[in-house]
Amino acid sequence: MTAPVRPPGRGGRAGELARTAGPFGLGQIPSRLHPEATTRLVCGYCSTGCSLDAHLRDGQAVNLTPTRTYPVNEGSACPKGWDALTPLAAADRATTPLVHGRPVGWDEALGAFVDGFGGLLDEHGPDSVAFLSTGQITSEEMALLGAVAKVGMGFVHGDGNTRQCMATSVAAHKQSYGFDAPPYTYADLEESDVVVLVGSNLAVAHPILWERLKRNPNRAEVVVVDPRRTETAAGATRHVAVAPNGDLALLLGLLHVVIRDDLVDTAFVGEHCTGYQDVAALARRWPPVRAAEVAGVTTSEIEELAHLIGRGRAVSFWWTMGVNQGHQAVRTAQAIIDLALVTGNLGRPGTGANSITGQCNAMGSRLWSMTASLYAGRSFEDEAHRQEVAGICGWPVERIPSRPSMAYDQIIDGIRSGQVRGLWVLATNTAHSWGDRGELAGLLDKLDFLAVQDLYADTDTAGHAQVFLPAAGWGEKDGTMINSERRIGLVKQVRRPPGSALPDFAILRLLAHAWGCGDLFDRWATPEAVFRTMGTLSAGRPCDHSGVTSYRQLDDLGGVQWPAPAGTGPWEGERRLFEDGRSYHLDGRFRLVAAEPEPSPTPQTETFPLTLLTGRGSTASWHTETRTGRSPVLRRLQPAHLLVDLHPVDASRLGVADGDEVEVASAWGSLRCRARVGGVVQPGHAFLPMHDAATNGLTHPVVDPISRQPSYKDTPVAVRPIRPGRR
Repeated sequence: MTAPVRPPGRGGRAGELARTAGPFGLGQIPSRLHPEATTRLVCGYCSTGCSLDAHLRDGQAVNLTPTRTYPVNEGSACPKGWDALTPLAAADRATTPLVHGRPVGWDEALGAFVDGFGGLLDEHGPDSVAFLSTGQITSEEMALLGAVAKVGMGFVHGDGNTRQCMATSVAAHKQSYGFDAPPYTYADLEESDVVVLVGSNLAVAHPILWERLKRNPNRAEVVVVDPRRTETAAGATRHVAVAPNGDLALLLGLLHVVIRDDLVDTAFVGEHCTGYQDVAALARRWPPVRAAEVAGVTTSEIEELAHLIGRGRAVSFWWTMGVNQGHQAVRTAQAIIDLALVTGNLGRPGTGANSITGQCNAMGSRLWSMTASLYAGRSFEDEAHRQEVAGICGWPVERIPSRPSMAYDQIIDGIRSGQVRGLWVLATNTAHSWGDRGELAGLLDKLDFLAVQDLYADTDTAGHAQVFLPAAGWGEKDGTMINSERRIGLVKQVRRPPGSALPDFAILRLLAHAWGCGDLFDRWATPEAVFRTMGTLSAGRPCDHSGVTSYRQLDDLGGVQWPAPAGTGPWEGERRLFEDGRSYHLDGRFRLVAAEPEPSPTPQTETFPLTLLTGRGSTASWHTETRTGRSPVLRRLQPAHLLVDLHPVDASRLGVADGDEVEVASAWGSLRCRARVGGVVQPGHAFLPMHDAATNGLTHPVVDPISRQPSYKDTPVAVRPIRPGRR
């Protein structure tokens, strides 16, 4: 790769662009999209991808209601969607760039950015800098970020916070299906007669999908596999209270019974799958009695669930972070896929091994962020892939990195070792969400240079930055996002960003011009221009959406699920993958993959005898609460205090009553909160919501060796009562 283009000097065309950007940032609200009093746009919180009607006054949204005709949510919305405008109007929105905490103009901020990263690249080379991105910005912004950083500036390393939620599923999909391709459509929730939710609190994390499941007309058996009696487990027909880290053993036990009792769809396996003999040999070593002991369930539960799955007409499996955030997560996800494949539950209505994404645009990040892979699932190491991308985008091929990026945890390790000296963080709050956050704060201060691009300047991460760039949020910019069922939806600019804040797309263009590489991206003057290029880049790939060539077309269709190749259609409604029984591997066959369960790398001890589980706290909370914490309505829907769930047996042993103040401690930190005593967790377990910054002062980012996704579900902790007078 060639050396980065060095800027001719500060300001220049970038300064001119910043001064003439106008209140909406590099272009006005495109009136052709919504000249009427109401326009629709997809929500910017979770991956469900609901559509919201923005009711406009003088071109700006003043209220939101759920879209009745959108195929995803059909007139429903969760509390976050109803109140999505409030965080945009918060009094503490960032309105101006900052350099060392001092308000400055865009020219000075851009110059400080260029000097900071340019100096590190010149002195220490491309391995000395990295960026951390997000599943919260549009696909067009992700594509431009990867291009500007890697092709324009000379970065090699960049990863996203999707590494914390979806990397496991990506790896499992690629190995089993041949491409990162969630196979389902949301209609499958309504067409199954057996629904198995593994590590998924659907009612809280994806409430609109839970609503669709509850509309299932088939009197479906809904089985929840989860250590906690979650809201979803309470509403299911069957709760299998598996032990933490017991999922893989349970799944192997289920496979054992399915094979032993001739419940395998031998025709499907023989025609469409590879690796059955190896998986069957492993499963035979896990009879129910052995699997039950490791999984913390009864043998009868394994037998009954295996027969329910094996004899179901249409069985669908769904998983989220309870699977993805584990030390052996990829092999656990693949064991779920194996169960679907060996019973023939793929490619038919109501079936599938289905990963539900976390963030609103994590699926877009996986395809378009230029982090773990080159555009549309290509490989940085593949010269033909680089040539193809360079030809489509008009870039010198030697400017595209020929080696992959470090993963998120490796970037953090690079800061620790001194290799990574400069970090650019966009639309994520690393100092809150990464494990062992007590150490991470010190690592951020160790950096020579930290730039943060976000809506608010007071996040845990932004407080460490030398340069802060104020960004527009959802509803203040145009672009697309991809939801869990592969539906590309449209985001529209229906509010003005405050002060001199700009859309990330505009900021990236300004940075490119300040750096001196803006001419590489002259074709990408608008988000819609990037969208058209993305369509060309997707052509012939499994994620092909080259048939959708404009935002107007996408809006008229109500979103489109990929694939949507040129010359095909219609694309209305909901479509699933693999109906022809062929995978994306060259031979068209699905891969069955499994492995022996391994013990936790962080086992419980006498000092830390409880297992801490983490997860979503309520439908009103979102991630690090950077946005939802600024909504008075959403705050009222959450507990007033941080609560740790304890079982009555443990509470009695500890001398703790409901509502008592307690200390929760691990080997990495401690926090104070109040106890909530009840039957939500099993004896020996505790639960804390992930949204409070203190929670990740306890967790340690042990990662899955394949996906490099951290495990947040198995931290050994101790809980101690805090007596009056104790400090």
